[in-house]
Amino acid sequence: MDTVRYGSRGNSVLLLQLALRREGSFRGELDGIFGTRTLNAVRRFQSAHGLTPDGVAGRRTVEAAEPYLYGFFRYKLKPGDSFYRLAKRFGTEANAVAAANPRLDPAELAVGAQVVIPLTPSVTPSDAPYSSELMGYIAGGLAARYPEIRQETIGTSVLGKPIWAFRLGRGSARLLIAAAFHANEWITAPLTLDFLESMARAAASHGTVAGRSAAELLKRAELIVVPLVDPDGADLVNSAVSKQGFARALAIAEDFPDVPFPSGWKANIAGIDLNLSFPAGWEEAKRIKSAMGWTRPAPRDYPGRAPLEAPEARAVHDLIEREDPVMLLCFHTQGGEIYLRYNGLEPECSERIGERLAQVSGYEPADTPENSSYAGCRDWFIERFRRPGFTVEAGRGKNPLPLSELARLKEDNFPLMVTALEEAGRLRGRPPRESAELSF
Repeated sequence: MDTVRYGSRGNSVLLLQLALRREGSFRGELDGIFGTRTLNAVRRFQSAHGLTPDGVAGRRTVEAAEPYLYGFFRYKLKPGDSFYRLAKRFGTEANAVAAANPRLDPAELAVGAQVVIPLTPSVTPSDAPYSSELMGYIAGGLAARYPEIRQETIGTSVLGKPIWAFRLGRGSARLLIAAAFHANEWITAPLTLDFLESMARAAASHGTVAGRSAAELLKRAELIVVPLVDPDGADLVNSAVSKQGFARALAIAEDFPDVPFPSGWKANIAGIDLNLSFPAGWEEAKRIKSAMGWTRPAPRDYPGRAPLEAPEARAVHDLIEREDPVMLLCFHTQGGEIYLRYNGLEPECSERIGERLAQVSGYEPADTPENSSYAGCRDWFIERFRRPGFTVEAGRGKNPLPLSELARLKEDNFPLMVTALEEAGRLRGRPPRESAELSF
């Protein structure tokens, strides 16, 4: 976060408000406006943490606030410390402390050793708009609190923002979940990240998610999550993009006055629709979209000059090629539908699995609308691998879905993702790419 003070506005203020709300000093709307309420909260926070209560969030105040964004503290053990006493002191749970520090023996804690103290809230916020900067905090928090989660950056966006991938589980079959291909569908990022964190937390505590043992599921399948494919686009619609990025998008949007700006923006910052960027019927997608008037960089529906022109699409494509997953879920919003077919190339088991996903989520299995039937990530996956791939149009309403819908999205889609992980774990190894059949 940058230094902010009374009168400041923007994403750094919003992140500060989120940190102080988690700490308890701020009780208000996360609006990114440093007004009187935020000023008083900063002063309370500074007084509580031994800082000069001047109301300016400078370097020392930011450093004191950031652990509440990461979701953990680092602490050096002192004589008499135990996981139980540390948990009681910091308001967390002893088993959460133990899970975050698997290399430490609770019976022989060495004075001076550094320990991770998880904070009570989840690392993944459910009450804040997502940005590439917030994703950085989440990535750091997940790595520290859940050592079983492995993470990597699979590429960078047009503006150089990292595209994160997270792994959990050791099974031989891999389920890959990708979300937020479209900027104004960024709500699918906290949806999929919270599922990942819920699985990690449940696996560490021998618990369940949607009634299934997380540890047992993760023995059979590895979960890979790419929660925010379009970080620049999320930054744009959530007022977190740089001035240069905003100007670049605005110059494109001015040619399309019928698309609300920035709330109607779906593309990457260069005006390419990332879910029309994959080499599966790309020429047909270009023909359809050109006939509709999408012939140049636009807020939505422009497939680019060639497949995989967008670096974000290339990053996901290359990850899938490298990891060879047995199943793919792509999350979008909205409509409450699950698309499971592509040109008759999907394996027979896709129908059965799709029906199961629909049953547990309350969504409807459906065919992709004709004007969106080509060049999607799932389309390419099915054509390339002949394996089950599903596009989930999560939620019902109008894009962008408000953050208030996130709880309902979790209720519907956690069972769906658990079921997909269960089905992936039933596959015997990874079947040949050229085969249209999958054995169970």
